[in-house]
Amino acid sequence: MMSINPNILILGGSGFIGRSLCEQLTRSLGGRARITVPTRRLAHAQAIQGLPGLTVLQADVHQPAQLQSLLAGHDLVINLIAILQGSEAQFERAHVDLPRRLADACLATGVRRVIHISALGVTSDGKPAPSRYLRSKAAGEAVLRKADLALTLLRPSVVFGAADRFVNLFAKLQAVFPLMPLAGARVKFQPVWVEDVAAAIVACVQDASTAGQTFELAGPQVLTLAEIVRLSGQLSGHERPILALPAPLAWAQALMMELMPGEPLMSRDNLASMKVANIASGLLPGLETLGIKPSSVAAVLPSYLSPGQGCARLEAWRAKRY
Repeated sequence: MMSINPNILILGGSGFIGRSLCEQLTRSLGGRARITVPTRRLAHAQAIQGLPGLTVLQADVHQPAQLQSLLAGHDLVINLIAILQGSEAQFERAHVDLPRRLADACLATGVRRVIHISALGVTSDGKPAPSRYLRSKAAGEAVLRKADLALTLLRPSVVFGAADRFVNLFAKLQAVFPLMPLAGARVKFQPVWVEDVAAAIVACVQDASTAGQTFELAGPQVLTLAEIVRLSGQLSGHERPILALPAPLAWAQALMMELMPGEPLMSRDNLASMKVANIASGLLPGLETLGIKPSSVAAVLPSYLSPGQGCARLEAWRAKRY
């Protein structure tokens, strides 16, 4: 059972999912939880620093000594750290080396309860995945499974929300360009709202019986990428014609974007990941098992994409839940 006043360490707590999680944890546990969020730069955590019972520390969790020191005295750790793009070495560092160091630090400090956020499309059947992202995610799961831990695995589909870099990106691109050349237009996704993902993590924190289980976190709608892009354009008032790119042109587009300065909008590895449909298998428990009724893309997007709509739905959801 979770202790009455749990000490929770959140790796990646200042990120997109982490911000929603920290807010929900502090609300759900009524300030009883003591939450620690390490971050490389304190400025990254400004949005959560004022939450009751939450402490932000500057630290590098990739350093074994610092990670072990952070873990000491905590009841459970939640790992949200992930990257979507990078080299083989960068994926290995974030998705495999860190879970390995986390497992070692947990065993050294006596922290057995771990909630790890993986990804939909990861399987445990030993078959190689088509992308470095999915292969490294699978390897990270395997590392944690081998350790003597009370492990809960959560595999979300693509996560959307007011601060996402997915739906918002397509809305912004359509505001600028008259045509949307789109790689992977027919690939299927089952987008899940960030607030539902955060609620699932909170449910797992509160229910120790979720240890040893793997959950698939997916929304109620299965949509192609083209349908998601079209919806984002319609709601933002900038719908553009979509040009589905054949595989060779899609590969060339991804390569060109990789060569541009800054973080690429699309990479060849992202394209490779889309060879696997990003939808729930139906073989594992999902949000409903955790008592969460998932919100659809169509229901949530108008709250932050439609001009003048504000975030009325999000506020109504929060008021109802809390």
